[in-house]
Amino acid sequence: TERLWVFSRPVRGRGCFDMRLTDILNQDCIIPDLKGHEKRETLEEMAKELAFRFADINRDKLLEAIFEREKLGSTGIGYGVAIPHVRLKGVNTIAILFGRSNKGVEFQAMDGRPAHLFFLIAVPEDSNTAHIKVLARISGLLKDTGFRKQLMEASTQEEIYSIIVKEDKKLS
Repeated sequence: TERLWVFSRPVRGRGCFDMRLTDILNQDCIIPDLKGHEKRETLEEMAKELAFRFADINRDKLLEAIFEREKLGSTGIGYGVAIPHVRLKGVNTIAILFGRSNKGVEFQAMDGRPAHLFFLIAVPEDSNTAHIKVLARISGLLKDTGFRKQLMEASTQEEIYSIIVKEDKKLS
């Protein structure tokens, strides 16, 4: 797989919280079957892939920031969803990776259930607004039970991305 140099695309004509997820997430940044059995393994697997995909992300610094963020409170929001997110020095654009664990990972979620659907987000250190926009967009999509079910039932990376694109367009 080829390393990507990714640059943010401008979001034209949309309100503050109407950023499309597909403006910043591409199909290559989807892991349809995470292998990790535990929280740490899963975060390491996702961080490794995100750092590989984005040239300006240092894997070790990303992991350090993720683990520091998790100390503040789990990013497992419930309903089988976790959204680990960090602001990171040296990152020049919004970087997102989606991962799915068919077996589920204990993530200390608010509802006590294992997480199956993950969005790992890294944004520039000084990017408060973008951070909030991305979290709002992902949360808006994932509150839909049907959407979460479709993501769990999809067979391939392509199918997962197609589902995300379809649902993302509905919110716009």
